[in-house]
Amino acid sequence: MNLNAGIFTNKIKESKAFYTNHLGFGVAFENEFYLLLHTPNKQASISFTQSNHHTQQPFFQTEYAGTGMYFTIEVENVDTLYQELKEKGIEIKIALRDEPWGDRHFAIEDPNGIGIDIVTYTKPEN
Repeated sequence: MNLNAGIFTNKIKESKAFYTNHLGFGVAFENEFYLLLHTPNKQASISFTQSNHHTQQPFFQTEYAGTGMYFTIEVENVDTLYQELKEKGIEIKIALRDEPWGDRHFAIEDPNGIGIDIVTYTKPEN
């Protein structure tokens, strides 16, 4: 079973630029109202569909409201990506930090208002 998280948005171009230029995602499929991206290792995907598009049923048209969602992206070296994103001028919402439960992470926000927690898992303190 695979999972593809889908977002209805009017910011497809901005989403494509953000995920491909800053996080290394690749384009798996694209047309005038739909964009399917995959992670660099092709293990996960995310899609963006133009909200209120006439080809979609009403149930699948409402634009994402900008709150109540986040993604976690696990990387091998969170420190390197943190520095790269800072150098690109990406706003850091939560600074790089270690958590007692074993996360070394920071957070950014995509053009749709989705929080992205970028993490390297470490050994918990206890």
